Amino acid sequence: MSMDTPQKQTAVDWVEENTPQLSQDHKTIFDFHEPSWREYKSAKWYVERLRAEGFTVEEGSGGMPTAFCAEWSNGEGPTIGGYAEYDAVPGMSQDAVPYRAPRPGTNRYAAGHTDPHSGLGIGSFAGFLAAKHAMEKHDIKGRLKFFGEPAEKMCGSKPVHATKGYYNDLDAAISFHPHSFANMGNSCFWDTHSAPYWSRIYTFRCDEPETWQSSKADGGLAHKHFTARAPGAIDAVCMMYTSGKYMKESMLPHQGSWSLNEFIVQAGQATADNIAPGFSQIQYSLRAPLLDMCESVFEVLDRNAEHCAAMAHCTVEKAWVTRTRAGLPNHAMASVTWENLQKVGAPQWSEKAREFGREILAGLGYENVEDPFVPEIQKLTSPQDGEAVFRQQLPSWQMHLAADDYVDYTWHAPTVRLYIGRPTLQMPDGARCPEWARLAMGGVADCIDPMWITAGKVIGATIIDLLTDGETLDKAQAEFRDRTGGGIGGDKWVAPLLPADYEPPVFYKWPEYVETVRGEEWSIPYTFS
Repeated sequence: MSMDTPQKQTAVDWVEENTPQLSQDHKTIFDFHEPSWREYKSAKWYVERLRAEGFTVEEGSGGMPTAFCAEWSNGEGPTIGGYAEYDAVPGMSQDAVPYRAPRPGTNRYAAGHTDPHSGLGIGSFAGFLAAKHAMEKHDIKGRLKFFGEPAEKMCGSKPVHATKGYYNDLDAAISFHPHSFANMGNSCFWDTHSAPYWSRIYTFRCDEPETWQSSKADGGLAHKHFTARAPGAIDAVCMMYTSGKYMKESMLPHQGSWSLNEFIVQAGQATADNIAPGFSQIQYSLRAPLLDMCESVFEVLDRNAEHCAAMAHCTVEKAWVTRTRAGLPNHAMASVTWENLQKVGAPQWSEKAREFGREILAGLGYENVEDPFVPEIQKLTSPQDGEAVFRQQLPSWQMHLAADDYVDYTWHAPTVRLYIGRPTLQMPDGARCPEWARLAMGGVADCIDPMWITAGKVIGATIIDLLTDGETLDKAQAEFRDRTGGGIGGDKWVAPLLPADYEPPVFYKWPEYVETVRGEEWSIPYTFS
């Protein structure tokens, strides 16, 4: 392909020349398949690679053990930010084969890459290294700031980095994601961006069960087996779960697309029948279009928690896992990225990739499929056309949909949200494609490499434009100041929603891999310390 400047051509050529190594790198991260807040191997790999590339790296940035902040400078100039994600999702273990099978050595309930973040991270990583190479070769001044963002599936790390000031020195930022929307296979968000995502854990404790009831059984026998047992923490978490279900229809009746889901982190801590269960935890996660809608839902949940605790003779503690803002558009950033995507072109899949897709479909009972992939991932869609599709489905007031924590970047620097098509099967009868099939293709180089290769080229070229064309970055920053009422701290600016002294929620017993005398095992921990 031919770019419009030699500097951008250098970046694009670098991705082409380094594709074999980057493909191996992607498979490395894919094979780690570590879940949120426990991505130890993945983070270490990125840190070591970035240091080898000349970056200065802060490990554990923001107090998050599996986060990092890497910086490289070629002299005084603008700072461009971007990031890798690398967390996998529990319950999604799938080998890179055309049939349902968990990863070797794991069960189906272990973690697997769904979006996949393995490809997301390598695509962004490739783009930043390509830009670095072009900056060195053509003596382009500027600074690159590349983050490791763990726990995206919980929208976890970016609000922490934001509240601790890591994004305040960015002049622009690039967010890339494998496509999520059917009509935006290869495009950029325009006006409609991702919505807020709030998540909170409620911890119930029954630390004084003996105070529940003081009366003794007939005959005056003072023995624990003869006295009433406090309901305890299992009852509390069950009532909380049930009351949340009852309340859903009253929280945000008929107001936009929103979802509230729960996860019981732990429950019990007592096996004797006469001992009150002393400890339980439940996590609620909400996606809603507006911040005041988020406030309304958690007002109800907080009230429910207090009453459930009282009924079960428990106390309750409330702690945020995350609170993100709503995404802020930037047309200048979307426009320059879209121009480069047009020059690079949509990803193209080989016959080997198509054959793997046909094998999956054949196993599902579909034969003689010429092209197994949906057409949307093989063509470009302008940001404006993608926006029009969104607007057909949403009420006029709703400008935010779904959720992703990239939104916290958008309030600290002009940011683009880039989508590139990932391999997606076209089911002949309109049925939904099994989730395992999407996961399997994420581990097959012929299927997944075209996506992150395309992303890397677009990101690299866009960084060079921001540093060299003399117009785009100024336009993007002017638009950012206008939308925020003056930039960071402006009268329309929304500050981070977590406190500056926030302690990241890494201490909870999230699912993870553990080493035992039997080797590495998948574990859903059940103890608390």
